[in-house]
Amino acid sequence: MNTSARTSASSATVSQRAGTFRWSVTDIVVASTLAVASGVIFWAWNLSYHVVGNLFAFYPPIETLVHGMWLFPAVLGALIIRKPGAAIYCEMVAASVSALLGSQWGLTVLSSGFMQGLGAELIFLLVLYRRFTCEVAMLAGAGAGLAGGITYHWIVPMYAYAPLETLIHIGCFAVSGAVIAGLLPWVGTRALAATGVLGPLPSRRAHREPALAFARRA
Repeated sequence: MNTSARTSASSATVSQRAGTFRWSVTDIVVASTLAVASGVIFWAWNLSYHVVGNLFAFYPPIETLVHGMWLFPAVLGALIIRKPGAAIYCEMVAASVSALLGSQWGLTVLSSGFMQGLGAELIFLLVLYRRFTCEVAMLAGAGAGLAGGITYHWIVPMYAYAPLETLIHIGCFAVSGAVIAGLLPWVGTRALAATGVLGPLPSRRAHREPALAFARRA
């Protein structure tokens, strides 16, 4: 193959990848619908959180074990849309809806929403938006939790614990993110894909994907 042909083939490959990563109208509509619905869930969760939070009164640092409920739109959106920016977009829109409906934390949810979405987004970026397996979803959820913990302690401080309790608090946030915001959205995406409701989205084939990466090597 001559230089000109190789250049043309390379340009075609780059253009194809750019097209794959470009958001369609369907992507925007689905992501927005998903994010708004998640924002309503946030609002309902906010209203009940004073009850849930009391369950951890015996040791407050571990209350973040349930904070994954504020992270799931980032991973779910990324798993369904499979385009750059989906995690941040869905988490930010959900946080905005929550704030508009009346969050007790006011507009601070926007900064935490951005950071949490970014935490998940970076994991999908590391795999170049090509792998959407269970372990990647759980890592993305954990990344969102880690980012959320950092935000709550040092960017928009909401907690003041001793160093050990701070590590426990952030660690539990990451664990919650991995399970509630990572594993459960991955299972949910596979279930939706199996029903065919994801239509033209690439994630419609999710139910055929192996549960773990090592399954491909087995």
